[in-house]
Amino acid sequence: MAKKDAEEFVVDFVGGAVGHRLRSGEGRGQALPKAAGFTKGRTPFVVDATAGLGRDAFLLASLGANVTLIERSPDMYVHLQDGIARAKAEGGIYEEIASRMTLLHGDSRELLKTLSPDVVVVDPMHPPRHNSALVKKEMRVLRDVVGSDPDQRELMEAALQAARKRVVLKWPVRAAPMEGLQKPSHQISGKNTRYDVFMIFRDEPLAD
Repeated sequence: MAKKDAEEFVVDFVGGAVGHRLRSGEGRGQALPKAAGFTKGRTPFVVDATAGLGRDAFLLASLGANVTLIERSPDMYVHLQDGIARAKAEGGIYEEIASRMTLLHGDSRELLKTLSPDVVVVDPMHPPRHNSALVKKEMRVLRDVVGSDPDQRELMEAALQAARKRVVLKWPVRAAPMEGLQKPSHQISGKNTRYDVFMIFRDEPLAD
C-alpha cells in the first residue's frame, strides 16, 4: 500500500457515505436489515464477523441493534477503534449508535464460539464490483490493509454453528455461490450486492 494512501485512510461514521445514509433515514427497508431479519418488532443481536470499514455494523446499530464487530487485521482494528471513538466524541445520535457497537480483535472462527448471536453477517473479500474510482481506491486500500480471506468457507461454517437465527453472506450479485456451502434459504439482491440468507433451524431442548 502506498504510504500516502495509508496515512489518508480513515474509518468515518460521521461524514461521507455513512453519515449520508444515516441522514437519509432509509431504515429497515434496506436490503441488509431485511436480510438480517429486522422487522417492526424485532431487533436481533448481530455479530459482524468481517468488520472491515464497519459500515454495515454502523447501519445495523443505527436501527437499534447491539452489534459486535470482529476484525482480525491489527491495522484495521486500530482504524475501527479510532472511528468508533470519534463517533462517540461527536455526541448526539452518533454517540448513541457507537455505544451499541462492541469491537473485538481476533479470529472470528474462534471468537464466534464465545458468543451467541441471533445473526452473523459475513462479508469476505471478493473481487471489486464497484465502478466509482473513489470506491475503487478505498477498496484497494482496504484490501491492502486487511488482505484476502482464503478461509472464508471455514468462517461461514463457524458462523452457521454460532448463529441462533440466521447467517447473512454478503456477496457480489452475479457471483456463483460460495463453493461447498449448503443452498441459502433465500436471497435478497441489490444493484451490485446479493445477500444469501441461511436460516437456522435447531431442535430446541424440551422443557422439564
